[in-house]
Amino acid sequence: MTEPLRETWITGIGIVSCLGEGADAHWLGLNRPPPAPDTEAFAPYPVHRLAPIELDKQIPKKGDQRQMEPWQRIGTYAAGLALESAGVKGNTELLQRMDMIVAAGGGERDEAVDAAILTGLNKAGHSENFLNERLMSDLRPTLFLAQLSNLLAGNISIVHGVTGMSRTFMGEESAGIDAVKIELSRIQAGQSDIGLVGGSFNAERKDLLLLFETGGCALKNPFAPVWERKARGGGVVLGSMGAFIVLESRAHATARGAKPLARLASVQSDCVRRQPGAVTASLSRMWTTLKSQVAPEGMALITGLSGAEPATDEERSWLTALPAIPIRATGSHLGHGVEPQFVMNIALATVALGHEKLFAPAMSSGIEVAMNAPLAQVIVTGVGHWRGEGMALVEAAR
Repeated sequence: MTEPLRETWITGIGIVSCLGEGADAHWLGLNRPPPAPDTEAFAPYPVHRLAPIELDKQIPKKGDQRQMEPWQRIGTYAAGLALESAGVKGNTELLQRMDMIVAAGGGERDEAVDAAILTGLNKAGHSENFLNERLMSDLRPTLFLAQLSNLLAGNISIVHGVTGMSRTFMGEESAGIDAVKIELSRIQAGQSDIGLVGGSFNAERKDLLLLFETGGCALKNPFAPVWERKARGGGVVLGSMGAFIVLESRAHATARGAKPLARLASVQSDCVRRQPGAVTASLSRMWTTLKSQVAPEGMALITGLSGAEPATDEERSWLTALPAIPIRATGSHLGHGVEPQFVMNIALATVALGHEKLFAPAMSSGIEVAMNAPLAQVIVTGVGHWRGEGMALVEAAR
């Protein structure tokens, strides 16, 4: 006889973005009109810049701060907030057996080295030899043209003492989706009791904006909310963010006296070929798996719409065909954070469930409408800007 899956609680969240730090700042920010991104520093591209944070609060050693690039500081800071929220920060015995699954990109490039090499190539007699010599001499050992993706996990281990099983997933939005899915599966199956899951993203990078521009995905000024970009061909507005959650079996949390912030009931993932209709079909399949577990009168949906086309239009078509479910798109407030976007929206669903109501609609959308019923369940969707789909069910836990 198959044993039932173990109930999994979210017992801690750590989030930072342009809206600020922590649950309260994000709740306030999401109940206000979307903030204007910075349209000048990286013109012609709008960017949602990270709100100021006091690094010393979660990364006390200046030496640790100095050896990290911004994306690592953001993630290590958010991870500390999550551990603190869960009441496990500094608990050496527990941290030594805590899982850690991080969703990370390829790290940040050294723009000065890139610029110097490109300038020198124009003057070099033997460009291949020049390039090899400069790459050997100019890059730090921790770089392979960019930073090693597992440096974030390493820094979280060093700063916060999380030294159990560790995995780092790469693969843009899919990395964040699968990170949550794998840790949930481990806890449900009894392979783990507690895990730290999340990622970070520094949007304030010219090299990254160049990648999105060459891929035809970057929105240019003027800024528009995600619902209103189709007429301009769509486009992503990147946002700096860090998002971590602590997942824990109910039995383990109860034994140490921890209270649940929410219950993570299910995570589905997919990765379809982006042919016309593929995103809609993928979302429909995942929804079919989950819809029997939801009660429509207390349910809402939070989407990670990126703004990139045609994926955004396909998800929008699927969303608007759903039967009277209140919808919220957080991308207009936060920007798009790629790897941690799915984790961030699970955390925001958790915040909303804690208030027992959904945050205010973005009135300009025409799609987001007020929800008056008490909030009990949230579906979270994530569709990658060019690959990867996911769906989670987050529920109130009493």
